Parts: sequence; structure tokens; C-alpha cells
Amino acid sequence: MNESTGEISEENIEKDKESRLRSILKAFTWRIIATATTMTVTYFVTGDMTAASVVGVFDFFLKMLLYYLHERGWQMVPRGSIRRVTQKI
Repeated sequence: MNESTGEISEENIEKDKESRLRSILKAFTWRIIATATTMTVTYFVTGDMTAASVVGVFDFFLKMLLYYLHERGWQMVPRGSIRRVTQKI
């Protein structure tokens, strides 16, 4: 970032972007934690391990896809653009 103007260089923007693989790995590891939580809650509510497993499988794949799309969407927002917009307000 240029301290005098507050602008971020294109080189720094590209360097700071996450790779698609990193986004996938982050989505996968988070889904393991979140799905285990969902399955545990489903089991305690229903008392049925089959239901908890079915919910867990759907939960895992659907939310992993949504998380990945969310991450990739944010990668299209230029770094520093949110800060510039909020500074104008």
C-alpha cells in the first residue's frame, strides 16, 4: 500500500489473493468441523444416527460448495475497495 495515497498496488493485490486450491482446502477442513457439529445436534434432536448421517452428508457437500463460491466471489472484490468505499461515507 502506498502510505501517502492509501492505494494498493496491483502486485500486492495479486500476491494476497488465495489460490483456488487453498479455498477448496479451507472449505473442506471447515466442513469437517461444521458437519460433525450438525450431525451431533441432529442426533441429539432425533436420537437417530441414520438421520444424523444423512443430514451430515447433504450438509457437507452443499455447504462446501456454497463456501467455495462465497470465497471465490470475495476474490473478485479488489483488495482495499471496501476500505475506500467506507472511507467516503
